[in-house]
Order: sequence, then C-alpha cells, then structure tokens
Amino acid sequence: MEGLVLFNALATRLLFVLHSLVGVWRVTVVKKEPLYWLLALLNLLVFLETVFTLKFKRGRDFKWFSPAILFYLISIVPSLWLLEMHGENQYCNVLSEVKAQNASRKEAFHPKLMSSGQTNETDDLIESAKIFVNNLSTVCEQVWTLGLHQTLLLILIIGRWLLPIGGGITRDQLAQLLLIFVGTAADILEFTSETLEEEQVRNNPGLVKAILIIWTWSMVQFPLDLAVQNVECPLTVTVRGFPSQFFCQYSADLWNIGISIFIQDGPFLVVRVILMAYYKVINQMLAFFAAKNFLVVVLQLYHLVALATRARASLYTQADDPKREHSSRLSSESGLSPRDWQREPQEGLVLPLRATPVTSDDSQPSP
Repeated sequence: MEGLVLFNALATRLLFVLHSLVGVWRVTVVKKEPLYWLLALLNLLVFLETVFTLKFKRGRDFKWFSPAILFYLISIVPSLWLLEMHGENQYCNVLSEVKAQNASRKEAFHPKLMSSGQTNETDDLIESAKIFVNNLSTVCEQVWTLGLHQTLLLILIIGRWLLPIGGGITRDQLAQLLLIFVGTAADILEFTSETLEEEQVRNNPGLVKAILIIWTWSMVQFPLDLAVQNVECPLTVTVRGFPSQFFCQYSADLWNIGISIFIQDGPFLVVRVILMAYYKVINQMLAFFAAKNFLVVVLQLYHLVALATRARASLYTQADDPKREHSSRLSSESGLSPRDWQREPQEGLVLPLRATPVTSDDSQPSP
C-alpha cells in the first residue's frame, strides 16, 4: 500500500512538471527568445515540495491544503499569462494556413524518399517525428493557448484524484470535492474562452490583464479542501454565542458560499456586466452566463440566510433544554405533569409545598 502511495505521489507531480514545461516551450516558440526557459526554474518548488512530502508525510497530502497543486499553478500560470498577452495571438489564421500548406508539401515529399529506398527504419522514425513536430507547429497559437487552458483544468482534477489522501479528508469527501472541481473548471474555462476571444477585448491590453487577474484569482480555490470538511464543534462553542456556533457548525457550507460570491460567480458577474454595459460587448452566451452568475449569487445569499435561521433556531432550542430539564425534575418530585406546571396562575393551580421538618425544640409545648 505504501508503494502505491509513493507511486501516485511521484507520478502526479511528474505530470505537473511535464505540463508546465510544455507551457514554457510554447512561450519560447511564440516569443522566439530562449531566455524564457528560465520559467522552468519555477518547477524547483514542485521538486522541493516532493522531497519534503516524501520524507515527512510519506507521500500524503497535508490537511486542508495541497501544496503540490499550489506550486503547479505557480509554475504554469506565468506561461499562460505570457501567451494570452502575446499581441499576435489573435492574428494567426493566415499564418497557420500557410504553415499547414508547407507541412502538407513536406509530407508529400517524404513518402517518395522512403519508396526510393534511400532511408532505413531508423531514418523513417526520425522523419516521422519531424513531420509530427511540423504538424504541431502549424496549429494556430490561439488553439495552443486554449488547449493549455483545457489541459490545465483537466490535470488539476486528475491530479487531485491521484494525489494520496491526507489525514483530514475521506474518500467520500474527495469524491464530493472532485465533483465540485468539475463544475468549477467548466465555468472557469467558459469565462476565459468567452471573454478573451472577443476582438474588443483583445485590442485592449488593460482589459485582458484585468480578465487574467480574475482568472488567476479563481484558481486559488483548487489547492484548498475546506469545501467538504466539516469541523467538529466542541460543547464550549454554544456558550460563546451565535457567531461562534454558526461558523463552526456550517464551515463547509460557508466556504462554498464564500467561493461562489467572492472568488468565482461574483467576480465573473462583475466582469461580464462591465463588458456588456461599458464596453458594449454583447452576445447571447455572454448574457446567458451573466444571468447564470447572478442567479447563483442570489441563491447563495438565500442559502446563507437559511443557514443563519437554522443555526439561531438550534441555539434557542439548546438554551431551552435546561429549563425543560428543571421542569421535568420538579414534576417528578410533585407528581404533576409538565403541562400542569406551565398553566397560568389564574387557573387556580395550587403548587405543592415541601413539608418543613420540625425540630425537637419547637415540638415541646411552652410553659
């Protein structure tokens, strides 16, 4: 079992590093500057985290938090920023068609060489690899960037699934977390692909940076596991009052509400409303997802009010329990039911009095 844990820990982090290196490679190809390979040094954080986890945690994650996913995001997000901010990212249709035509001519030329017997099997493999690389180079840069966005979200979900479970989360909670990640990833991908593909947005570098900031902020939720972990509330929390009991009893629900309002649906709604109202970027999908974000925020606020009402009612119930216990104790001593003790005084109920013991001095007659 320990061997499987170590294998999953190493394989997942290796997947993170490989995807990050692909992103750095695309940056060097687009920028045509080998200096950008220095971005690969960010993977040293993943390496150091791997050594620490294997030595002190035996491959398992920490409670509440996954540093491997955090360092993976740190290593891949700068590459995606550079690709999205590249000025020629939107003008690649004509260039990609020319490259595709050149690649097709090369593919038509290589079979002639192989049929003439001028190459052996090793050369055939090398030529096939070159053709494959040339075909990759013909892909439009915008498609490359979108593919990196898609694979990033898929690797986050698969990686969180493969990473060994830490001490603070069960398999059932992990399944719930992965389902949350699937819905979150789909919404994030729709946000970036829908907004950044607009021509008005691409022509405004400041607006592109603002959208990328919101996108980066939305990725903060992936390293955290608080959305499915309930905290066990001690008995002393009730004595502290309503706020302490409320935040302790519904910690997972409050975290989900906070993510939706402050990290995902709330910021996405603000960006989409600004695009439609100020920049006049209006289309059917943008309006639909803006309405969807608005409904989610309203429903989350309604959920918050419902949780607060339930917590306050639970607090009042717990406060009435000592009174009920005292009433039941008195009724058992007097032989009356608790309903009789709760009658109004005008009903003429005579409460029984306990006989007072008489001392020996008082029992003697006075002279």
